[in-house]
Amino acid sequence: MTYEERLQNVSVLGAAGKMGSGILLLTALEMADLSLKPEGKGKKFVINAIDISDEALMGLMKYLRTQVLKAAEKKIVLLRSFYKDHHTLIENSEIIDQYVFDVLSLVKPSTRLEAALDSLLIFEAIREDPELKIKIFSYLRENNTHQPWFFTNTSSIPIGELDEKAKLGGRIIGFHFYNPPAVQKLVEVIDAKNTLKEVHEFALAFAKNLRKVVVPSNDVAGFIGNGHFMRDILYATLEVEKLQKKFGFVESVYAMNRISQDYLIRPMGIFQLIDYVGVDVCSYIMGVMQSYMKEENLHCALLGSMLSLNIKGGQFSDGSQKDGILKYEKGKVTGVFDPEKKDYRMITEFHDKVDDQLGPMPEVQPWKSIVNNPRKEEILKAYFTGIKNARSLGAALTKAYALKSKEIGIYLVTNKVAFSEKDVNTVLLTGFFHAYGPVNDYLK
Repeated sequence: MTYEERLQNVSVLGAAGKMGSGILLLTALEMADLSLKPEGKGKKFVINAIDISDEALMGLMKYLRTQVLKAAEKKIVLLRSFYKDHHTLIENSEIIDQYVFDVLSLVKPSTRLEAALDSLLIFEAIREDPELKIKIFSYLRENNTHQPWFFTNTSSIPIGELDEKAKLGGRIIGFHFYNPPAVQKLVEVIDAKNTLKEVHEFALAFAKNLRKVVVPSNDVAGFIGNGHFMRDILYATLEVEKLQKKFGFVESVYAMNRISQDYLIRPMGIFQLIDYVGVDVCSYIMGVMQSYMKEENLHCALLGSMLSLNIKGGQFSDGSQKDGILKYEKGKVTGVFDPEKKDYRMITEFHDKVDDQLGPMPEVQPWKSIVNNPRKEEILKAYFTGIKNARSLGAALTKAYALKSKEIGIYLVTNKVAFSEKDVNTVLLTGFFHAYGPVNDYLK
C-alpha cells in the first residue's frame, strides 16, 4: 500500500481536544494537498473527526476553517500550481476559498467510534488512560477488517503495553506531537518492540511531509520529554519545601518560578509550565510513570495538595490560561495560590522582598532575545560564568537547578530512554523552546 493509499481513510480519536484538533488540522492539510497532486488525482480522501461531544465538534469545525484559511494564505503560490487547470479560479481569494472548501470537505465529524471502522490509519489523542486506550484499540482491532495502523499521541504510556494488551500485532507506534501540534516542530517517535518496519517508515515519511523534527525515544514510560519534565517538576517542588523555612510557601513558589524562568533563561517558569499543561495532567503522568518505575519515587506532594483544593490550571477553549498554582491576568503571572488562605496572594505584596534575598543576577538578555541570537553560545557561556562566580542565593539556586537538569538528561541516556545526549537536548530545545539543552558544559 502506498503512502497516498494509507491516507485515503483516516480517523482522529479525540479530534476536538487540544492535541487532537491540531493533529486533525495537519493531517487534513496533508490529505488535501495529496488529493490535488497528480498522484492523488482520482483518489477519495476522508478524515473522520471523532469525539464525544457534538458541541465540541462544532467548535472544531470553526477552528479548522480559521486555521485552513491562514494556511492557504501562506502558500498561495503552491495553491496556484495545484489549481492551474481550474480556469474559473482567477483571483487569489477564489483559490483560497476553494482550498478551504476542499480541505473541510474531507472532514467528517462524528460522535460514534464506528466511524473509524473503515479507516486504514487511526490517530489517537484521547486522555492519558491506559485502560481506555486498550479498550478502544481492542474494539477497533476486532471490528475494523482493514488491519489499521495506530498512531498514539500518548506522552507517558509504553507503546509495547498498548500493543500487547490490545493485540495489535505491531501495528502501532508512538507519535507524540507537542502542544500545539500545528505550531510545535517536534515529534517524538517511539517504536514498540514489535512495531512493524513499514509502520515506522510511514511515520518518518509523514513527519517529514509535515516538516517536523523527529527525535526517537526508547519505549520507556514518559519517554524523553516527560521523562525530563516530570523530574524537573519534582526537583523544583522539593526545593520549594526547603525554601519554605526561609520564605514561606507562596514566596518559595515565586522564587523557584523566577529561578527557572529568568535565571535559567527559559520561556516559562516551572510552575507556569505546570499550569499550562495542567496540574491534574502532570500529576496523572507522574502516576503512570510511577506504575512502571517502582524503584523511583515519582509522587509529587505539592501537586497532590493543589488538586485536593481543586487547583488544576489548563486552558480555556480559546487557548487562554486558567488560574492554577499561579494566577494570570492577560497572560501575565500576577499571583500565587496560598493553600492556607485558599486564595491567591498578589506578587506585588512580596516580590521585592524575595528578589532582594535572591540577590542580583548577572546581566543577561531575556529568553526571547537569546533563543535565535547568532551569538547565543557566547552569551550563554559568559552568563553562566557569571552565575558560577556569583555568591548570591539566586545564583546558588540557579547552579543547583541547572546541574540537576543536566543530571536528569544524562540519566535518560544512561537508563536507555534517550539514544543520545543530543536527542535529550533536541527535545528540550525544540519541544520546550529552551534556549539551550540541559546537557552542556556551561557550569563546568
